[in-house]
Amino acid sequence: MTEFEKMRSQQLYNFENKDVLKHVDKANRICARLSNLTVNSPEYRSLIEELVPGIPASSTINPPFHCDFGNGIRIGKHTFINYDAVMLDGGIITIGSHCKIGPRCQFYTPQHPIDYKEREMPVETCLPITIGDNCWLGGGVIVCPGVTIGDRCIIAAGSVVTRNIPSDSLAAGNPAVVKRSLQHEQ
Repeated sequence: MTEFEKMRSQQLYNFENKDVLKHVDKANRICARLSNLTVNSPEYRSLIEELVPGIPASSTINPPFHCDFGNGIRIGKHTFINYDAVMLDGGIITIGSHCKIGPRCQFYTPQHPIDYKEREMPVETCLPITIGDNCWLGGGVIVCPGVTIGDRCIIAAGSVVTRNIPSDSLAAGNPAVVKRSLQHEQ
């Protein structure tokens, strides 16, 4: 199994591996080019589609945007990701349809070893992040490795999400906790 395959399968992998770094370098170059564009620039769509394969035509990532790979990001239809998002996508990051992601939101899939001796080595694991459909994450939200946020949730600006949030919840704080259930008419 390659180091890249280990990374995507939540195993300990070497993040200094040349094949892994080749993917990072490609994403870094595209992100740098995107930072000089707007969503209305003629080159924007082709670059964002190269960076995030399969992004629907109805979805937008506002530059500047930063990610490790791009190919680990899955975005549903009619989703809007505002300025300065950071997606460390060693693990798969899935964002559902009809989501609103505020400016400077951060999604971290890497998890470094707990043991300090192991942490001295260039190894980590990456845990996936999943955001359901129809979610709204306010500006500056941080989503930690392995977290799932259910459908129709609101995460208040500045929150740090360290645990799963059930569907139809409003969560806030550091760490984010469910403040109330959101009732929706059928």
